[in-house]
Amino acid sequence: MSEYSQKSTKITNFYQLSDETDVLDELIRHSRWKKPVLVIPALASEFTHPENRPVFENILRELKGATYLNDIIIGLDAATQEDVNLLQEIIADIGLDNVLIQWNDGPYFGQLYELLESAGIDLSQRGKGRNVFMSFGVAIVLSATSVGLLDADIKTFRRVQLDRLFLPVQAFNYQFAKAYYARSDGRQFFGRVKRLLVDPLLIALKRKFTDTGEEKMLRIIDFLLLFNYQLSGEVVIDIELLQRMKYTLNWGVEILTLIEAYRKANQIAQVEFARGYFDHKHQKISVADPNKGLHKMSTDIIATLLNALVVEEGLEISSYFFRDLALTYQSVAEDLIRKYAENAKLNGLHYDRDREEEFVNEVLTDAIINVGELLDVPQNISGMILRYTAMNPEFDKFNSLGLQKAIMDTEKRLKQEYRSARDLPSWERIEEKIPGIRDQIIDVIEETKKF
Repeated sequence: MSEYSQKSTKITNFYQLSDETDVLDELIRHSRWKKPVLVIPALASEFTHPENRPVFENILRELKGATYLNDIIIGLDAATQEDVNLLQEIIADIGLDNVLIQWNDGPYFGQLYELLESAGIDLSQRGKGRNVFMSFGVAIVLSATSVGLLDADIKTFRRVQLDRLFLPVQAFNYQFAKAYYARSDGRQFFGRVKRLLVDPLLIALKRKFTDTGEEKMLRIIDFLLLFNYQLSGEVVIDIELLQRMKYTLNWGVEILTLIEAYRKANQIAQVEFARGYFDHKHQKISVADPNKGLHKMSTDIIATLLNALVVEEGLEISSYFFRDLALTYQSVAEDLIRKYAENAKLNGLHYDRDREEEFVNEVLTDAIINVGELLDVPQNISGMILRYTAMNPEFDKFNSLGLQKAIMDTEKRLKQEYRSARDLPSWERIEEKIPGIRDQIIDVIEETKKF
């Protein structure tokens, strides 16, 4: 019997209980008064590399049937003029007529990035996060009522998967819908960062907050644990929520998006995107280099989550908090690895337990400690200095002149800098900072269409 239970009042689970259900007509009906927009972040290599092109073209062919979409924005990175010309040819051959190419390296969108930078918005970190951030701004200006996000490397994509993801927001007035799917091909497990980092880290945090009675933090962790696949990149967001959401440029974007939904949304859903195997690109671990592959991804995710709890939610931490957390995490991860090994054996799957344990012990545990130390430094140093200057009368004169206030102000500034380095302001806030930004985006869109 298929699973269809609802386990929480916080989010609704939409299960795929039938292969026959087609919601396309319902989406088309609602598109008469709503304007859903789809964003596809892509590298030029998605369609210039011979191995990738069939996957990319399949996605576009499937989207030709998604006639409820008002616009499709392809956010294009690492592309030359020749690449843009090729993409235009592919789109024309398939017969899509509602596609806007957001050429991030081109002259017009380059001007927009410069404008945002001049307003103090740091977009120097290039990549998918920067790409999607701009696409969201474009979608807002195009009067979208909801915005969907779809990766360009999904090998098993079918239009009906996207239809199911849009339906809760488009027809049922949900504000946020996130996809989930199984990361297994019937031969082995994938999704290592979800299985070996996110789940055990959340469980470890829940244990700590249960012991300390941190109810506020527990509610956030319980919310994140409700999601079957927290790191899925496929999501649909109501435009009013999207305008108010903060964003990040690094690999922690999916976690921050969920935390922002927790803070700002009421109607939240997760949707079973695919019942069978769901496949896209896989990252390498890169044990030796913390700036590459799953190592970098894991560090960003840890930093985003802990930054949200410590800096923004006000979690009070002791000097040994993160080392204690790392030990608890390691214990939980080892338990989960055993469970995956036993499940693999039961189902006849290949499972390299030694490699999974190596990833936990040599990469992820150290990453938690390293990120924790970075977060903890301002608070630890300021606390020690405050105690030292308060206990010794030699500092009374300086304290009367504002020394301790200066120390606390410096701590606050360092924490703010740590947060600001990771989180971008919402588009609502950007429009306040740059009053004419909508007009300038419209001008760029019009010039891009001519180009």
